[in-house]
Amino acid sequence: MVTTINDTKRISIAAKLADMKLIQNLLISNEQRFINDCTDDDIRGRLQHMLEDDSKNIGVLDTVIVQYGVKGEANKSTQKMIEQVQELMESSDLSLFEKVQEHELLKHKQTMTGLLIHKAAQVVGADIEAAITPLNTVNFENRAHQEQLKGVLEILGVRELTGKEAKQGLWARVQDAVAALTGVVGSVVTRTDDEMSIRELLLMDHTKADTLFAEIFSTDDPQKIQEYFGQLYKDIKAHGTAEEEILYPAVRPYYEHTEEIYDQTGEVMEMLDEIQSISPSSSEFKPKIEQLRTAMRTHINQEENEIFPQLRENFNHKQLLQMATDFKTAKSKLLSQMADVNSESGR
Repeated sequence: MVTTINDTKRISIAAKLADMKLIQNLLISNEQRFINDCTDDDIRGRLQHMLEDDSKNIGVLDTVIVQYGVKGEANKSTQKMIEQVQELMESSDLSLFEKVQEHELLKHKQTMTGLLIHKAAQVVGADIEAAITPLNTVNFENRAHQEQLKGVLEILGVRELTGKEAKQGLWARVQDAVAALTGVVGSVVTRTDDEMSIRELLLMDHTKADTLFAEIFSTDDPQKIQEYFGQLYKDIKAHGTAEEEILYPAVRPYYEHTEEIYDQTGEVMEMLDEIQSISPSSSEFKPKIEQLRTAMRTHINQEENEIFPQLRENFNHKQLLQMATDFKTAKSKLLSQMADVNSESGR
């Protein structure tokens, strides 16, 4: 019998994503504090831009966590570190320079965690790479922020030590460093989460499902097959249920085949449950997976070719963004419920 197993590698990555979200909230809190405490208009402006990026990137991280589809709890060491940094930020014993210095170290940790997740995804599975693609935005902007913070620290540090201004040309050097990063990153995804509509979220889900199907057929190892199907099962269940709750009711007035798409989703759900009862080492497992893939491809083609045009024609940008938010919320709730059920059954 196939179950949605708790693969340790995937759970470890989920924990790192949870770490990133906690740290991201602390970064935002710090930057708000610095803006209030700083009297230099230039530095305040740069901090304000960082705050806007970091506030937006909370949404990006939420998207990544939902698309990833594995529930994780932040590491206790990260929680303890955050408490310690919060105490430092609230302390009157540290100067603004010293607090920004701690903040830059926090940015470095966030950057390295994001890069580590990216590298781990390359090792663990292509479906994870597909799910965490938006994380590229966070990683790139954190690296750019590090360069900005180096400039802020130079100005504050020179003032604190000498009472004078740092040499001119500092921000030009910072800008050159950021430009160099842009060149290195190249094809990095730099769209904001605010621009990610329901269509983009659905396409990300479709890509991840295709990747998981390919991974299942690429191996004869029952344990790997079980891992991939376990993830596919959770992803499709959450995706399909969220569509039934959010997408289909919205397009029903404009799409005459809504009942047909509901029926397709129901059939896919039944197929998933049937396959879940089959051993991955059974000779009938992969033929059943092939039937599921065919049904999914039929459903996806109809959705992308017929429902997507209805979304473009009948909903404005703001409505599509709200639909995306509602879709993510529904998926997140469903994935959490499935994780809780698995946790209970594993006791």
